[in-house]
Amino acid sequence: MFHLSSFVGRLTSSVQRAMSSSVKPIVIFVLGGPGAGKGTQCSKIVEKYGYIHLSAGDLLREERNSGSENGDLIESCIREGKIVPVEITISLIEKAMNKSGEKKFLIDGFPRNEDNLQGWNREMKGKAVVKCVLVFECTEDECIRRILERGKSSGRADDNIDSLRKRFHTHETQTMPIIEHYEKQGLVRKIQAIKSPSEVFEEVQNVITSLGL
Repeated sequence: MFHLSSFVGRLTSSVQRAMSSSVKPIVIFVLGGPGAGKGTQCSKIVEKYGYIHLSAGDLLREERNSGSENGDLIESCIREGKIVPVEITISLIEKAMNKSGEKKFLIDGFPRNEDNLQGWNREMKGKAVVKCVLVFECTEDECIRRILERGKSSGRADDNIDSLRKRFHTHETQTMPIIEHYEKQGLVRKIQAIKSPSEVFEEVQNVITSLGL
């Protein structure tokens, strides 16, 4: 026997699934110098707002440790404080986005230079919408203190003073112009990250609320 209510229910579910699949994922880029607290704040955002956190650095380290053909190149770039070729990074980010099946993403530590920016625009055009660029600002001295403290237990090859100097130089010369690019588009929200994690997160929540995200 035909039941109209059952038919309408199935039709509504089908339409909702189709609409959901057609909605482009939204992205918040998270930038800041090494040790500015990006990872800590991303964890808090994930817990409160349900975003998927994708760390470009973590994805690259996982790929390096997987034994893939790109492993040696990634290892060399990480140790030297250099930026990994954009094709590798974006392929890992896109793969992780697709695998998650979700629609809200924090992409941490990307884009870090002009090549990253152009690669994102080229490869991800029409696939995702950048809603905001969160920029965590912290003094270099405080960042160094935090990183060296973390390095006592992190096991990361780049948590040392030599790599740090190279990473700060990369941030100043290559990432700051990217922040300025997005600032001209009105997408940048700067957060003073020298405060305690809870105080910093209060500012983050204000930003996310103001954007309706």
